[in-house]
Amino acid sequence: MFHRVRRRAKEPSEAQRQFAELHARLQNQVPPGFGIPPVEPERTEPATVVDDFLPPELRVPSHDQVDGKMMPWKQPLVLDGEMVACAECGAYRDWLILSTRDQIWLRCRVGHQQQETRLDTAWFNRNFGPADATHATFEDCLRHLGH
Repeated sequence: MFHRVRRRAKEPSEAQRQFAELHARLQNQVPPGFGIPPVEPERTEPATVVDDFLPPELRVPSHDQVDGKMMPWKQPLVLDGEMVACAECGAYRDWLILSTRDQIWLRCRVGHQQQETRLDTAWFNRNFGPADATHATFEDCLRHLGH
């Protein structure tokens, strides 16, 4: 049985013979268009420039055009195993967290503000959801968030 397999393996298969014949026929042929310089395209009028950017009323200001961002934080804020409380009134929940000039500020419901040095802009960006509005003034934003 092994002799038959070995004998058959010594002879080239039909596919190998067809490939060898095709290779021999194409040996000295050059593909069409090879070696010919490319044809230069005809000169046409430049296309009219169309502003394909969003219309102004749908554009969102970039980060360098905004003075800061703020988000509500209803639940208690726990940092380093300690619950953060307002230094003036003792409130520990329903914060507004403000991010401006690489600083994080906490604002309680009453309106007291304190800087939180244990938080940074990276933490704020990880927890900040999609912005639903932009406001011209700080007071407009406070009103929008219900403070």
